[in-house]
Amino acid sequence: MTTTLASVCPLDCPDTCSLEVTIDGGRVTRVDGSQRNPYTDGYICAKVRRFPERVYSPLRLLYPQKRVGPKGEGRFERIGWDEAVETIAAGFKRIIAEHGPAAILPHHYGGSNGLFSEEGADSRFFNRLGASELLKTICAAPTGAASRAMYGTMSGVPPEDYELAACIILWGVNPAATSIHMNRCIQRARERGAFIAVVDPRRTKVAAAASLHLQPLPGTDVVLALAIAGELFRSGRADRDFLEAHTDGAAEVEAATAEYTIPKAAQICGLPEEQIRHLIDEYASASPAVIRCGWGVERNRNGGNAVRAILSLPAVAGKFGVRGGGFTMSLSRACPLNTVALARPDLRRDPPRQINMTRLARVLTEPQTPPIAALFVYNSNPVAMNPDQNRLIRGLRRDDLFTVVHEQVMTDTALFADILLPATTFLEQRELKKSYGTHYLQYSEPVIDPLGEAISNVEVFARLARAMGFDEPDVAPGEDGLMAAALDCDRERLGGAGAEELRRDRIVRIRFRDGEDLVQFGTDFPTTPGGKALLAPPQLGTMAYRPPRDTSYPLILLSPATGRTINSTLGEFNLLAPKLSIGRTDAAARAIADGDVVRIYNDLGEVHVHAKVSDAIRAGVVSLPKGMWLESSLNRSTVTALVPDDLTDIGDGACFNDARVEVARAG
Repeated sequence: MTTTLASVCPLDCPDTCSLEVTIDGGRVTRVDGSQRNPYTDGYICAKVRRFPERVYSPLRLLYPQKRVGPKGEGRFERIGWDEAVETIAAGFKRIIAEHGPAAILPHHYGGSNGLFSEEGADSRFFNRLGASELLKTICAAPTGAASRAMYGTMSGVPPEDYELAACIILWGVNPAATSIHMNRCIQRARERGAFIAVVDPRRTKVAAAASLHLQPLPGTDVVLALAIAGELFRSGRADRDFLEAHTDGAAEVEAATAEYTIPKAAQICGLPEEQIRHLIDEYASASPAVIRCGWGVERNRNGGNAVRAILSLPAVAGKFGVRGGGFTMSLSRACPLNTVALARPDLRRDPPRQINMTRLARVLTEPQTPPIAALFVYNSNPVAMNPDQNRLIRGLRRDDLFTVVHEQVMTDTALFADILLPATTFLEQRELKKSYGTHYLQYSEPVIDPLGEAISNVEVFARLARAMGFDEPDVAPGEDGLMAAALDCDRERLGGAGAEELRRDRIVRIRFRDGEDLVQFGTDFPTTPGGKALLAPPQLGTMAYRPPRDTSYPLILLSPATGRTINSTLGEFNLLAPKLSIGRTDAAARAIADGDVVRIYNDLGEVHVHAKVSDAIRAGVVSLPKGMWLESSLNRSTVTALVPDDLTDIGDGACFNDARVEVARAG
């Protein structure tokens, strides 16, 4: 019997598509788009269409297992859930007795953005345990710190309103790969005559179709943004009335721009002066005008200040106050859910020790007080995604590190587990999902029974709580309790909807003052002290550009997202032969031809892949996708093996795009 059931994609993507899933004989046979979400409107990416390949993958973990061979070899034997949970609880109790609970570190990120699975059930358990707290910094830490300090929880321009804009600047973002529904909105704006500018070192499909494409050297975005702001001030095109009425810190921004004239910015960024002037003229004269600031901007040592400078531009140019005008970063802060009630930090008895995930490799291989004696990995694949891969693998091989991995398939990280736990996919569990790219909140139910003995994060932490003797009901309240906690919030922002309405309708649209439409400085305002945009918040320090620290290797390595994976999810079958993109000039200087096997290397490691010689990337820059699994390269080493664990200027984020390398033909 064939049926079609409703679901929602909770993966790490801003679009948060509503889905229709076809079930035949208890198996998923098709995943398609649903029109329940008006924004995604029945259209989904090819990645999620192929998600059944993960559900029924030969790599799928179906039963609890324990390691029987050396770490990393992937030799395990099946055990029961009772034995697995008892082993974990006994290991945790032993470590707590010897070192204290801070010796236990959870590692998690965006394998699921669902609120039950991430920062809900898990946070309650680890808060009650007293474990170290993971600072989730490999993405969005600099952007989040900068935008919160400047605008608080004010939301961004929704993608649907890009169709109204006369000028759109896509800065460090490739929506064709990472937010396909926004890409459709941009295409419709282009058809209506909008000026589209793309700031990206790579010539993506979106950049190729744009009105103007600027290709700055990675790490120089802050200089370009300050040059734009400075020219607006110098030419009399800054909106000083808006700055006076609605901002603090405009004078500090103007002072920071003084050093960066257009000629100097062109020199530092490696851009033609006329391109910068063209962008300024179009942006200054257009209304509505909107900037989409992507996460590619933040992935270098100047990332936080780049975001600050970019997000100051709509205020300097006076682009707020009209629908379709302003900026977009993450939209998740518009959703009023009570994340504190979800996570229950009050369950902690002592302040947490905080560990920056960007430096996980360092933490696992250098002396710590107390040591990290246990690692619990879920919703993440650090071998594929975290900086300094080779050092991280050395840390995971430690005989004295007790590692538990709760995972759907046998990832590169799962190979190093002492105890493996089978996890459900989003099609096998309940979930509550807010979006960071739209203004919708959605709820989903399982559409199939869990395969094998897989269980959800909610259930695994409930079992562990019982085994640890945590009998307080607030530690493991189940999905209904988590839903109630999340909805202990400003329900007017949800149109009065509660749990009953979410279960019935599966979707709620976020509302703003005077209706549903978002207008920055119109229906939604900064939630900073005084309600103004803080263009120079003191906690962010002085806005400045820091030149590259390491220039001993001549090429800058980018590791962008692709249309094939969501971080490393689906990389097991959908990113099997990634290639290094290298410009013709750089390739010729190294006698590299298209298709050659090349060695990309620096002091941290090396990666062997085939080369793609291309006009789509500027000189001095090469590109290799993020999300690669070890098997996808020719030497079982991937792009993060070349990335240092340096931290950004603001937010202590990862500097993926600061990796410096050399490339040579492989022998």
